[in-house]
Amino acid sequence: MEEKKFDKQSMIGFLLIGAILLFMLWQNQPTEEELAAEKAKQEQVEAAKASPLAAEPSEKAETAVPQDDSLALERYKSTLGSFAYSATLPSATDDVTEIENEVLALKVSNKGGFITEARLKNFKSYDSVPVYLIKDGNTRFNLNFSTSDNRTLNSENMYFEPTLSKEGENQVLSMKLKVSDSEYLEYRYTLKPDDYMMGFGIKTTGLQNVMNTSQPVNLDWELKGYRHAKSISYENRYTRLTYEYEDGDHDKLSQNGDDDAIETDVNWFNFRQHFFSSILLTDQPFEKVTFTSNNLVEDEEVDTLFTKQYGAKMALKPVNGELNYAMDFYYGPTDYQILNNYDRDIDEAMPLGWGIFGVINKYVIIPFFNFLITYFPAGIAIILLTISMKLLLSPVQYKQYLSQAKMKVLRPEINEINEKYADNPMKKQQETMKVYSKAGASPLSGCLPGLLQIPVFYALFTFFPSAFALRHKSFLWADDLSSYDKIADLPFHIPFYGDHVSLFPILASIAIFIYMTMTTGQNMQQTQQPGMPNMKFLMYLSPVMMLFFFNNYASGLSLYYFISNLITIGIMLVIKNFILDEDRIHAKIATAKAKPKKQNRFSKKFSEMMEQAEKQQKNK
Repeated sequence: MEEKKFDKQSMIGFLLIGAILLFMLWQNQPTEEELAAEKAKQEQVEAAKASPLAAEPSEKAETAVPQDDSLALERYKSTLGSFAYSATLPSATDDVTEIENEVLALKVSNKGGFITEARLKNFKSYDSVPVYLIKDGNTRFNLNFSTSDNRTLNSENMYFEPTLSKEGENQVLSMKLKVSDSEYLEYRYTLKPDDYMMGFGIKTTGLQNVMNTSQPVNLDWELKGYRHAKSISYENRYTRLTYEYEDGDHDKLSQNGDDDAIETDVNWFNFRQHFFSSILLTDQPFEKVTFTSNNLVEDEEVDTLFTKQYGAKMALKPVNGELNYAMDFYYGPTDYQILNNYDRDIDEAMPLGWGIFGVINKYVIIPFFNFLITYFPAGIAIILLTISMKLLLSPVQYKQYLSQAKMKVLRPEINEINEKYADNPMKKQQETMKVYSKAGASPLSGCLPGLLQIPVFYALFTFFPSAFALRHKSFLWADDLSSYDKIADLPFHIPFYGDHVSLFPILASIAIFIYMTMTTGQNMQQTQQPGMPNMKFLMYLSPVMMLFFFNNYASGLSLYYFISNLITIGIMLVIKNFILDEDRIHAKIATAKAKPKKQNRFSKKFSEMMEQAEKQQKNK
């Protein structure tokens, strides 16, 4: 076996290689300026990650740097090309300009030139915190465009120069992203006194040879909706992106999961957060907008800060190489009266129901309720509204109950026919129709009055969850009629019910059970007909569904159903005991039967068809 010896030459070679590597590392270590620039970049990345919006920067996006870092500043300016002038101005900082009126307080940042805080001064959240629609980086507003020297720039990373002035009573804030004093991109905000609507414009001046208008110019706006209500699941159900497009058509994205859409000729869109709205309107319709909506409420049991994340990407069209868009921002309550006063159809963003349901809400229920709430507390106004609606529909209910009374009087005779012609369904149908015709009764006459009540019923169902006037209004034990009326907390969470007990849904369920007992009790005494629904099952199911479904709903709606069913029960008792007399109805039916009944053409033709069908069946 060969003996291993120490190789001096190999050892010297390894030492020389190591020395060369150390020398190369020393020669290539970063300078102090480079270390400072890298540190600033890392701090910006960490700040972006901590932002609620957490938007990923574009690969070509510029990096804002501290002004006292000369080397990094030069590198930053080199990415801006013609817009490098903006980085040399004193306004190239993260300072903000504050503008406000009686109802709205805004902060606009030099960086990006957009609103970084929007506070509604007259409203509080469920936890008594001021209502912020924009705060702590929950929004992103960026104009993405190309330049003539083949750069792609993003306004959100660039510094605007603010100029605050007054035009009459209006406050005007001009934010300019400058190439020079006479060449710039301008965001212009005009805030009127005591108004939630603010004028906004995007305009370029002298940039025909700076911007490359052959490439797309896109405006991106993203917003995360803050939670403002006790029940985030209930609030999220009415938090939805809505918009108007083409010839005044209106549409919306999904209220439950993630959704997106691409629309043309968009006039406005609303990042609705149930009782509050952030709306962008334009005088010149956007040719194409890509909308996105992402649901952020994954688990109702988790105390979530946000409801949905919205996004809108708009394609802007330059004219003669320049942009000139006149727009408006609305930051305010989703209140029908306020939105309707602007006369721009933004009230269509409210979920008041389609067709006849929306018409009833807009022209009957809302004006009447607003009149009531002017003079009465909110709870009393709901009760008075309910009484008025029930009295208005009482003639319909009378017709319905009269039909039920006639059917009750005829029931013994109908039962005899059913037994006599049990094996002959066609004959049974024919004889039953004869009895109804002679007595002047019809099963449908009881259904039609009920159908007439459905539009009002559904209109009220959509009205109460959208009634801004109920927000934070108390009544009895309910501290907020726009939210649930909790009387007890549960130590656990029940699926579809929640972790608390609301009292008004319990009272409404009891009232519904009593009403259904009165209306279906007679049906349950009879033998269950094949193919007919189990009335006893329905009598118990409906109150239970009410109990579960409305436990997290607005207590104002549960109060309405409770009072409505109490009044219905009362009207039924009055009609039964003091207005309708079953003996008199029976006598009238007997008189009607005795009179010769002249058939109209349809009845005569129908009878002939029935008789012919019966003969054909016998021949078979």
